[in-house]
Amino acid sequence: MDKDSHNDMSLHQELPTHHSDPLIAFYHRIIRLCIKILAALMVLVILWGIGDVIYVLYQRLIAPPFMLLNINDIFYTFGAFMAVLIAVEIFINIRLYLEANVFPVRLVVATALMAVARKVIVLDVDKLDATYIFAIAATVLALGVTYWLMGHHHNGR
Repeated sequence: MDKDSHNDMSLHQELPTHHSDPLIAFYHRIIRLCIKILAALMVLVILWGIGDVIYVLYQRLIAPPFMLLNINDIFYTFGAFMAVLIAVEIFINIRLYLEANVFPVRLVVATALMAVARKVIVLDVDKLDATYIFAIAATVLALGVTYWLMGHHHNGR
């Protein structure tokens, strides 16, 4: 098996680089290039997010009272950390999408769960109505059960 046919087999099946229709094959190459551009942009977002976390943390620590954070500062920092981690997970999703033979559904569900968890961490419950909180709870429960079931099925139990 030559290198090109091995690479084609390891690429995502929905976007094969070889297709019986040359126009479709060309479109697939364009889409794959766009996905690579999205991956590069996500790396920039991650770096920007880290810079933002450092800057905000620095600004909060030098403001009076010096070197102390209040609870809102801590929650904001947690939210900023989680946003960067979500960006890392999205980058991993993009990378796996390009490399794997199957779409990484469990990782996408885990990323969604992390995004909702970030929302829960920074919730200001004093300013929200019960319906919104129940909706977030239902979303967390649905994603958690989905993730568990996917792991349960994957482990063959």
